[in-house]
Amino acid sequence: QVQLVESGGGLVQAGGSLRLSCVASGRLFNRYAMGWFRQAPGKEREFVAAIGWSGVTIKYADSVKGRFTISRDNAKKTVYLQMNSLKPEDTAVYYCASPTRMYSSGGSTANEYEYWGQGTQVTVSS
Repeated sequence: QVQLVESGGGLVQAGGSLRLSCVASGRLFNRYAMGWFRQAPGKEREFVAAIGWSGVTIKYADSVKGRFTISRDNAKKTVYLQMNSLKPEDTAVYYCASPTRMYSSGGSTANEYEYWGQGTQVTVSS
């Protein structure tokens, strides 16, 4: 079965950086887009970034544009989220997700994604 395992979360001061990783198994990684979402306490899960199956198409939420970078390494079956200039409002559990459909460009709505990781906590202190 498909498994997604995130790592790299932690506690960081405002202005700092973290790099999240998500390793996938159980499907042909290079045929699927990948997405990152986050959920803060008491809030809905929200889209952060997505990268298409080929790595060409990339999307970001407006709130992270210019600060976060999504990338993928198909040989390692891993998607990354480099987070710079972190703010306290970035505090959340971050999830990676894999969509139902092959060869997609990666959407921004959660219902396009079938498989989810367990999440990794990111806490940004002020």
